[in-house]
Amino acid sequence: MTRARRSPATDLRDQVGQLLILGFEGVEADENLRALLAELRPGGVILFARNLVDARQTHALLSECQKAVAAPLFRCVDLEGGTVDRLKSVVAPAPAAADVAATGRRTLFRRHGSLIGRELRALGFNTDFAPVLDLGLQVSRPVLGPRTASADPQKVVTYARGFLGGLKEARVLGCGKHFPGLGEANLDTHHELPSVLKPWRRLWDEDLVPYRALARQLPFVMVAHADYPGLTKERVPASLSTRWIGEILRGRMGYRGLVISDDLEMGGVQAAGPIEQVAVETVRAGADLFLVCHKEETVRRAFTAVLVEAVRNPEFRARVEESAQRVLAAKKKWREMKTAAAPPSEAALGKLRAAMHRFADEVRARVERQA
Repeated sequence: MTRARRSPATDLRDQVGQLLILGFEGVEADENLRALLAELRPGGVILFARNLVDARQTHALLSECQKAVAAPLFRCVDLEGGTVDRLKSVVAPAPAAADVAATGRRTLFRRHGSLIGRELRALGFNTDFAPVLDLGLQVSRPVLGPRTASADPQKVVTYARGFLGGLKEARVLGCGKHFPGLGEANLDTHHELPSVLKPWRRLWDEDLVPYRALARQLPFVMVAHADYPGLTKERVPASLSTRWIGEILRGRMGYRGLVISDDLEMGGVQAAGPIEQVAVETVRAGADLFLVCHKEETVRRAFTAVLVEAVRNPEFRARVEESAQRVLAAKKKWREMKTAAAPPSEAALGKLRAAMHRFADEVRARVERQA
């Protein structure tokens, strides 16, 4: 008996699905969530604090999400340490990047990534949207706070290289963000679209240095919802800009990993248009994946808009196919996508907690000695 061939429409739905990483409400994979995952077949899921109760519940939730789809999922979270730490109440609080970087100890940079990676791997995650590569400049300090490692691009590179090495050691994928840099942005992209007025040459020599130096080490680069009129001459977010993604990141910088937009429900990109428009435009600009992190209705609208445009426009369909192939090739290649660990025992969780507490104490002591 020969297998029935899948229709081109079905194949295209699968390809569009691979470009989507979705968030959702709730702490369990109920019937509605399982149906949504089975229907859209996304490339990944992202969890937030609202989804997390404890370690075993988190592991079970991610496992049920994976069972709902055939292709391996990017099982994602934002865990930088400090103010962005989804697991601080589930395992243990992790120090902020600024504090770890302030120690000046490369071994601690790697341990930061390794301990965070070990926590994530134990709970079933394989992708961490960290480290932040933005420069820690005065203008953005009220927004970014201790999330940035340094105002010095070379110090950011040194910290991030160690952190990424630690994640890799733990078999967790990392992501540099927020390309091309929010160090000069004085508005929160969750709510508004900031304009970074820095000239192109200074962006290249400062904000883009970490991406240039780490291009071969970054599995993902996340593109910011900020506009840079010094390059584009127009008010368009970098996340929707062919100039930034296609010409600069892919072309001039030679980046070959996966490009992902920041959450398309954020105010910074919603200023550019409704969810349908921005979902299509980020893919058109060269993003391989796009995040829609909150409402099921918005997730569906974004997915449908990309699918409809791919059916209507052969050029756009080719763009979708290119990214879907890149995503699937990465999933096949990256060892981090292999089988998830078994649920962690209480003893294993206790060791992880103790290790993170010891690390945080050491970081604090070193920073205090330097003060």
